[in-house]
Amino acid sequence: MAHSHPVKIAILDDYQNIALREADWSPLAAHAEITVFTDHLFEVDEIAKRLEPFDVVCAMRERTPFSRELIERLPNLKLIASTGAGNAAIDLDAAGERGVEVRHTGYSSTPTIEFTWALILAMARNIHLENESLRSGGWQVSLGTELAGKTLGLLGLGRVGSAVGVIGRAFRMNVIAWSQNLTPERAEEKGVQLVDKATLFSTSDFLSIHVRLSDRTHHLVGAAEIAQMKPTSRLINTSRGPIVDEAALVEALKTGRLAGAALDVYDTEPLPAGHPYRSLPNVLATPHIGYVSNELYRTFYGDTVRNIVEWLAERQNARTA
Repeated sequence: MAHSHPVKIAILDDYQNIALREADWSPLAAHAEITVFTDHLFEVDEIAKRLEPFDVVCAMRERTPFSRELIERLPNLKLIASTGAGNAAIDLDAAGERGVEVRHTGYSSTPTIEFTWALILAMARNIHLENESLRSGGWQVSLGTELAGKTLGLLGLGRVGSAVGVIGRAFRMNVIAWSQNLTPERAEEKGVQLVDKATLFSTSDFLSIHVRLSDRTHHLVGAAEIAQMKPTSRLINTSRGPIVDEAALVEALKTGRLAGAALDVYDTEPLPAGHPYRSLPNVLATPHIGYVSNELYRTFYGDTVRNIVEWLAERQNARTA
């Protein structure tokens, strides 16, 4: 697998600076120069300037979007090695027109399923508030809420939502679900009660979002839906930020119209420094870590290395054929 010059590889958005230790990159050592970027850039001009020299870009999920504008400004780009089974933030048509290959990795929903329950339990027992009190020298400051007998509402009953529902039943919760495509057969198969949209929002004590972001689901949880929720209800979102009308949710949380929200995803990521989610006492906010686990990252980066090695071998074979 000889090459006239080393292939330049960029690893993007490696926030924890762990990409090079989560996989064995040695198969690429003789063929590539690898540069790791631990920060995140927002502006297309800055991203294009940074990535201009690189042949291969390793993208972590949807952290950096690859729009047509960006792809067309990267003359050396030949491969986008993206983590996850798909990446809605890559313009595949633009990549194809420019001869840029896009390859993906394996994926597991397990971390997100488990993390959703970490948020639900933390909200129910006010763990974030009690921890802050203890660290500042205080003691008990709140009353928790039991899950048994409460209603868990699932907005979406796909792979993640249905697994969250199984755990909800183990906590002896009443589990209900609705989505635009949910059928009675699917709900029955998953042991969940199918309800209409109004019932989902008006009766859920904990409402957890598990639909994909699309034109149909953008702001699916809007001001009208939030207004239907009980003042004692909590909203949990580990899916995508724009499914929820952010302004409407902030207003409901500020006024006490809603008891609380546990959020791992946002309209803008990383979350701006002065955002209300960073300071509202009834918000438990985490930095999009639902999928961030050692096990899944080993899959992500291990598959990424294999994808690049295979791509290099295919290019070499094509040149010598």
